[in-house]
Amino acid sequence: MTVIRNARLKDTRYAIAVENGKIIAVTPEAEYIPIPTEEIDVEGARIVSGLVDVHTHGIMGMDTMDGGNLREMARAYFEVGTTTVYPTTVTASPEKLYEILSQDISFPEGADIPGFHVEGPYLNEAQAGAQDKAYIKAPDKDEFARLPNASILTLAPELEGSIDLIKSTSACIALGHTMADDVISAAAFRAGAKCLTHTCNVMPPFHHLNPGPIGAAIEEDAYVQTITDGVHLRRSMVLALYRIFGVRRMVIISDSMRATGLGDGVYMLGTVRATVKDGVARTDEGRVAGSTTTLYGCVQKAIEFGIPPEDAYAMASQTPAEMMGLKKGKIEVGYDAEFLLLDENWRMIRPIKL
Repeated sequence: MTVIRNARLKDTRYAIAVENGKIIAVTPEAEYIPIPTEEIDVEGARIVSGLVDVHTHGIMGMDTMDGGNLREMARAYFEVGTTTVYPTTVTASPEKLYEILSQDISFPEGADIPGFHVEGPYLNEAQAGAQDKAYIKAPDKDEFARLPNASILTLAPELEGSIDLIKSTSACIALGHTMADDVISAAAFRAGAKCLTHTCNVMPPFHHLNPGPIGAAIEEDAYVQTITDGVHLRRSMVLALYRIFGVRRMVIISDSMRATGLGDGVYMLGTVRATVKDGVARTDEGRVAGSTTTLYGCVQKAIEFGIPPEDAYAMASQTPAEMMGLKKGKIEVGYDAEFLLLDENWRMIRPIKL
């Protein structure tokens, strides 16, 4: 057993006991009775749950589609505070997706990988964004069912076969890269879809006479994945989504690509070339190609925009964990022992995984 001592939750210091990777006790420091065990004294540092990124393509020069580098990616994510990650694919052939998703995802060190986020190939070609149109195709529920470790799927609900696929799978379905209106989107949510992918990006806008997927998400109380890097959405839109969906339903994601943690230059997002200039990745056609910001960086930008720090961290840990049915994101008995230590200004000191 390991006990983290003097960890500050809100305005109180606690002792947090951990065994076999799970929290087994959370006790006010003043009431803690020392026992023979390993102790880590964090000397009053704030403590929050480790971050959960449900949408990220790459980091530090590595990309999910490369294959063979998940262990290194897991370590890189952990170092920047993402303790649980769903490596995200791009449109590709069924054979390539099967190859990528068949990799071992069980590593004792680094970020946990519960599964993959499959972004495409069942997308609307008119909203391809930075995805390769050559691999976009109609939904195929049998094909998707054969993919191992597919925990999340982004699809366009207006395509023929989408509703059948949604009903056939236990994967978390996200609506994205779509031209769907609010009626079709609401039908997809009622069929079992849970969230929007990178809300506001590559989907119809929230119009007063055609509310689109965002209107349906409001009506159906869905989750909304939101990139708060300061590039994909303006401050006012981030605050609007926060005030509409709140900490319970807004999920902060990074949508990071391989240039994250590196400098400007030319990089590949799957088969699509992206040039990073001043930290912004764009395709040769000028479309934004993911972000170059870590999930922790997106949390910091959300705080800068005016979201309370407690809520910003929760929307990058507790909320995505609840969306995915994980025992993560809370510092409570029975939850995974994955933490971030923070200073007085809510800046990360270091991650801890026990």
